Amino acid sequence: MTPSPDILFRTLADPTRRAIFERLCRDGETTVGGLTEQAGVSQPVVSKHLGLLKEAGLVRGRVDGRQTHYSAQIGALSPLMEWTSQMAGFWESRFDNLENLLKRMDQ
Repeated sequence: MTPSPDILFRTLADPTRRAIFERLCRDGETTVGGLTEQAGVSQPVVSKHLGLLKEAGLVRGRVDGRQTHYSAQIGALSPLMEWTSQMAGFWESRFDNLENLLKRMDQ
């Protein structure tokens, strides 16, 4: 199931969750311990945030022995990318209309 833009916005609104997701995007797969080292919060807090990121489909866990390795699921951002594209089109047309109006006013 593809998450809604609302769920993605809510999930990524938290700066700690966003930082965890960005780190996984940038550095690739890692464990909770690896994320905790640089997160500035405790391991239980990182685990809670990872759970919410997983619920939103932004992160996937892969069990290897006693550890779970987490990775970012970039494709889960597609609803946000679609929404952003729609909004960009909306504002571009508004600016085009404003530009045309200003040109007519100058004449």
